[in-house]
Amino acid sequence: MTEHPVVPEQDGPGDGAENEIRTPILAVVGRPNVGKSTLVNRIIGRREAVVEDKPGVTRDRVYYDANWNGRAFTVVDTGGWDADAEGMAAMISAQAEVAVSLADAVLFVVDATVGITDADEGVVKVLRKSGRPVVLAANKCDDQRAEALAYGLWNLGLGEPFPVSALHGRGSGDMLDAVLAALPETPVETIGKEIGGPRRIAIIGRPNVGKSSLLNKLAGEDRVVVDDASGTTVDPVDELVEIGGKVWKFIDTAGIRKRVKTASGHEYYASLRTATAMERAEVAVLVIDGSQSISEQDMRIIQTVRDSGRALVIAFNKWDLVDDERRYYLEREYERELVQVQWAPRINITARTGWHIDRLVPALEAALKGWETRISTGALNAFLGRLAAEHPHPVRGGKQPRILFGTQAATAPPTFAIFTSGKLDAGYERFIERRLREEFGFVGTPIDISVRAREKRKKR
Repeated sequence: MTEHPVVPEQDGPGDGAENEIRTPILAVVGRPNVGKSTLVNRIIGRREAVVEDKPGVTRDRVYYDANWNGRAFTVVDTGGWDADAEGMAAMISAQAEVAVSLADAVLFVVDATVGITDADEGVVKVLRKSGRPVVLAANKCDDQRAEALAYGLWNLGLGEPFPVSALHGRGSGDMLDAVLAALPETPVETIGKEIGGPRRIAIIGRPNVGKSSLLNKLAGEDRVVVDDASGTTVDPVDELVEIGGKVWKFIDTAGIRKRVKTASGHEYYASLRTATAMERAEVAVLVIDGSQSISEQDMRIIQTVRDSGRALVIAFNKWDLVDDERRYYLEREYERELVQVQWAPRINITARTGWHIDRLVPALEAALKGWETRISTGALNAFLGRLAAEHPHPVRGGKQPRILFGTQAATAPPTFAIFTSGKLDAGYERFIERRLREEFGFVGTPIDISVRAREKRKKR
């Protein structure tokens, strides 16, 4: 999912960020499996919304940038809307209703090949109460025969139905022209306004550990559908949240499965979008269920974060379910399994009640500070000189490689190039990293050390 410069006026995902550009918002709604996400992909011109040929794949409201005829607007994809739904379906419908309340206009998608259903009529009643302008899209009009069926949708009382094929693009231009006519113009004073940059946080972890509950508690609203069933979140969801006096951009991601290749259908695409969210983030909050043993999946996710070079905070969730015995074994597991990321700030929280989530901001700030720390070349080489004098590299095969020079090549994450007279043992490289952390901090960030051995001159 791409970043979107959106600031809804009241309770939306940009509340409190005055430095963001306000673009008109279009909510795409309809009952389950009418092709909303396929149509969203058609509108934004790229495949980002997760699509699968079964209902209930989209569950939260998800924001995307769109542009038509030179006018920018924001598209909100929603889950299937059913006024009589129960359980998780009711929560998904509630998200769609919130999307309508925050939107400037609504694109109501109906399956023309099925015709008007009781669920469609129930949605129409809610749309009329909202007072928002509505554009009616008669989807799945893949040929002229289906297009003729679309005109039966006049009976909904929402005006002219626009026959479209989300799959093939048929009729989408006329529909988008109607959408632009329904949306307000972007305010003139916002054109060219500088866009700010809230720090970007990816909330990651295996399914059903409480990632969405954490985002909802941070946002102060039911922003994301939460259910005990694993795999509830499919699309990454962006949320601008003001906590600790700052605005942060949180990306709630689908739970990362053990292996992407074993996932099927929408889970496969959700895994790809999670990887994309990681690329967009600066720091990852790894949520682990404290009431359960640290799993191989948790270890794989940690390795993914290290490979991506992102800063890391570890949050042990569901702490209200951790008794004294579990706490004892958890500490042993933490020391044994997470030895490679002991540098990551750790917090214990209960996302459901909000217990100790106020500790998240200091942990994030510490991780970002470490991630962006830079050491001067002089200070680094003075450190390396002391290190080599106190703990020289072991002699191997009658030879002892020496450290000649070092420099920090980059930050975010800290990246070092160390020039030597020969190859260093892997254990000695880990020793250098450990001493770097002791000397300079680097809290919450992986460190990349590249050793460049000086090539021997060939004898003539």
